[in-house]
Amino acid sequence: MRFELFVAARYLRAKRRQAVVGVITAISIAGVAVGVASLIIALAITNGMSRDLRERLLSSTAHVDLMRVQSDGIRNWRELTDRLRHLQHVTAAAPGLYEQVLVSRGALSGGAQLKGVIHEEERTVSDLLSNMKEGNAAALLQPAASVDDINRATPPLVIGYDLANTLDAKVGDTVLVTSPQGGLTPFGMVPKYQRFQITGIFHSGFYQYDSSFGFIRLTDAQRLFGEPDVISVISFKVDDLYHADRIGKEIEQAAGPGFETTNWMEQNRELFRALKLEQIVTFVVIGLIVCVAALNILIALTMMVMEKTKDIAVLMSFGVQPVQVRRIFLMQGLLISLLGTALGLVLGYFLSWAGAHYRFPLSADVYSIDYLPFAPSLVDGLIVAVVSLGVSLLATLYPSSSAAKVLPAEALRYE
Repeated sequence: MRFELFVAARYLRAKRRQAVVGVITAISIAGVAVGVASLIIALAITNGMSRDLRERLLSSTAHVDLMRVQSDGIRNWRELTDRLRHLQHVTAAAPGLYEQVLVSRGALSGGAQLKGVIHEEERTVSDLLSNMKEGNAAALLQPAASVDDINRATPPLVIGYDLANTLDAKVGDTVLVTSPQGGLTPFGMVPKYQRFQITGIFHSGFYQYDSSFGFIRLTDAQRLFGEPDVISVISFKVDDLYHADRIGKEIEQAAGPGFETTNWMEQNRELFRALKLEQIVTFVVIGLIVCVAALNILIALTMMVMEKTKDIAVLMSFGVQPVQVRRIFLMQGLLISLLGTALGLVLGYFLSWAGAHYRFPLSADVYSIDYLPFAPSLVDGLIVAVVSLGVSLLATLYPSSSAAKVLPAEALRYE
C-alpha cells in the first residue's frame, strides 16, 4: 500500500478529538450514497418508462401504415395488399378501415376509434386481439351477416378494458354504435347506427388503446360506415423496426402515386423526445444531491486539515514532501467518495430490482401505463459512478492544497 493511501486510511479510522469532524464525514458518505442511489433509481424509472412504452406501442400498433393522400380510401386493396406483402423487409400486412364513432350503453357513452379488420391478418401486425382479458376474439372469424340478415344478426365487437369500464359493459352485453357517416334524408344528415354484441375485452396496459379502441369485422365496418369494399389503411410489420422510415418510403414507392406512409417513430416522436428530455433533467436535478454531498466532503476535509495541522507539520519535518501531503487528503476524499458511491450503487440497484419485482401501480389514464417500470442499466451505473467520483475529487482540491501549504515551523512553534 502506498504511503499516502496508508495515512489517508488511518486518518479515516482514527478517533477524533473533534466529534463533529467524524459526524460530517459520515454525513458525507451517506450523502454520496443517497445521491448515487437516487440517480440510479431515477434513471431506471425513465429507462423503464421508455422501454415499456416502446414495447407496448410496437405490440399494439403496426410499424408502417399506408394511406391515400386524399383520404378517399383504397379500393383495389386486395391486389395491393398481396403485392406489397411480398416486398423485401415486409413480414406481414393487414387491411383496415378506421372510423371515429360513439359507443353507448343505456345512459353511458364514450367515443371510440373503431377498426374493421380481417381477424387472421390483423393478428400478424398487432397483438391487441391476443391480449384478451375477458371473452375472446374468435367471433371476428365468423362470416359477416348478409344484407338480408342484417336486422336479425348482432355483429361482434371487441373493445378495450377501460372503454368497457366507462360503459359498465361486460362480455355478452349489447351496445349501440353510432357513426357520423350517415345518410341524407329530407330532415338532413342522419347518422348511421348499429347494435353490436361485445364478445371480447382486451387489455394491453396502454391507456390510449384500452380506453378508446375497438375491433369489428371489416365487412361490418364497410356496411356501417357506408364504404362498400373500401379500406382506409394497410398496416405493415417490418423486419427492422428502427429503419421503419426507410422501409416505409420503399412501400410508398411500390404502391404508386397518391399514397403516403407513416411509421411508429413519426407517430410517437414527441413522446420519446419528452422522455429523453425528462431523463436529462432528472440526471441534472438529482445530481445536485451529489454536489451537496461533495460540499460536505470539502467541509469534512477542511476541518480535518485544521485538526491534523500538528501531524502534518511533524510529517513534513521528517521529510514528507508537500505533494505527498496533498495526495494524502486527495486519497482521503477519494476513499469517502468510493465508499459512498459503492453503497449508493448497491442500494440503488437493489431498490430498482425490488421495484421491478414488486410492481407499484400507476393511474393509467395519467401515465399511459398501469405500473411503475424499472430498467436499471449498467452503463448508467458507470456514468453515475464516474460523475460522483469526479465531483467528489473536485471538492478535495482546496483542503488538500491547504494542507500542502502548512509551514512546519509555524505549526510547531508553541508545541
